[in-house]
Amino acid sequence: MQPQNRMINDMTFLSHLLELRRRVLRAVLLVACLFLAFSVEANSLYHLLAQPLLSVLPSGTQMIATAVAAPFIVPLKLAFFVSIVVAFPYLIWQLWAFVAPALYQHERRLLWPLLFGSVLLFYAGFAFAYAVVLPLTFQFMVGTLPTGVTMATDIGSYLDFIMTLFLSFGVAFQLPLLQAMLCRLGVVSVSSFSEKRPHAIVLAFIVGMLLSPPDVLSQVLLALPLCLLYEAGILLARWWLPEKSMRIKKAAE
Repeated sequence: MQPQNRMINDMTFLSHLLELRRRVLRAVLLVACLFLAFSVEANSLYHLLAQPLLSVLPSGTQMIATAVAAPFIVPLKLAFFVSIVVAFPYLIWQLWAFVAPALYQHERRLLWPLLFGSVLLFYAGFAFAYAVVLPLTFQFMVGTLPTGVTMATDIGSYLDFIMTLFLSFGVAFQLPLLQAMLCRLGVVSVSSFSEKRPHAIVLAFIVGMLLSPPDVLSQVLLALPLCLLYEAGILLARWWLPEKSMRIKKAAE
């Protein structure tokens, strides 16, 4: 390699590193600012997160802290988790802004809807877990308590349970986009997804067992939406096939 070409490549590599550093610093700064804001109301955030459990606990029972520093550390841990979740669209945007200049125009048109849809489905998974899964799960757990047993949940264990559940549903709700992307790229056909439906149902319950917390109700409540998301992925894949998209575009013109 000639010295001049090598110098140009080194300068290009350095410019990419500087751009990456700028993007990462912006993302870290936003997360830090959000963490400072949420940490002020960390206890209120935890109380809101604990409502699905507190609302079904028998009268006179409450959550406990088994570690000395848990009342201080656990709410801050939640504040950091919330900061990441709230900043997620901005983090995705910074990633897109760094990668997009290296992509072709048709690749940008392909990836941008995926990123936007991924963020929406990620939040939809969180909302479903909080509004549907948690109340049903805790009602089931409290209703099956043996006689003479009091449910006293540790606040740290509860937060770990919630974060695992939320992330599991956030990731699981990406299934339709994954199916549509595979069909769009020609890796898998739509008819193949339809034919493999029975296998997908079995796999959904296996994934629900592996990803969700270790209770049967949470596993079922994750597996059933996965089955529905699988069907939604088939419909989305049919709509997003290249030839289908071209027909829609020509009809619009």
